[in-house]
Amino acid sequence: MRFLCLIYTSIDTDGRLNPSELNHLVGEHFLYDEGLRRDGSLLFSDALELRNKSIVVLPHGDTFSVTDGPFVETKEYLAGFYVIDAPDLDSAVDIAKRIPSARYGAIEIRPVRTLTLKGDLAEIS
Repeated sequence: MRFLCLIYTSIDTDGRLNPSELNHLVGEHFLYDEGLRRDGSLLFSDALELRNKSIVVLPHGDTFSVTDGPFVETKEYLAGFYVIDAPDLDSAVDIAKRIPSARYGAIEIRPVRTLTLKGDLAEIS
């Protein structure tokens, strides 16, 4: 099964880590990623830009509004993610607990669902 592990943290903006500590944490992520790759659990992972780089697109009838910044003001923000392959949710939890940033925030685990389309695409248009 595939799972998405969303990393929520505030460490890049709240000053808890100095540059050396932040660099050490990034190094831990690289080492952890390599271990997951070796055992076949890691499908993809990446960090996200800080939340002040985000754009939100919201529908308003037939038009859309585009705004800068996060949609919701929160202390923690989505900082990165892992897409992993694990036999079950318990195994995914074990992997998520070892993500280095887990000790600074929260990891949300979401099973990835496979969408299927019944019928022909021509029926949709």
